[in-house]
Amino acid sequence: MSNQYVEQINGAYRVAGSRVSLDSIVYGFWNGESPETIAQSFPTLTLKQVYGAITFYLEHEAEIDEYISQGEIEFEKLRDKARQSDPMFYQKLANARKNMKTPAL
Repeated sequence: MSNQYVEQINGAYRVAGSRVSLDSIVYGFWNGESPETIAQSFPTLTLKQVYGAITFYLEHEAEIDEYISQGEIEFEKLRDKARQSDPMFYQKLANARKNMKTPAL
């Protein structure tokens, strides 16, 4: 039986034997969700895998925090690039969101 709960594939951290990102587990942990609640959000994972992923995170907290931070920076760059490439689409999207929040009279 393996005690490896997290693996790194192509630069991305995943719960071993799954496609679930470690980020997903960590965000739930940061939001105060219990391991049981996190496990319910990912039916392909066992509770043991969730606890193992959290343990891995806590043992490598600085490294994983930096990894997540870099991922968020990269995501923002890609989002900005997409907004610049099609500003009309994003304006329509913003208008649609605004209209959804405004109650009809």
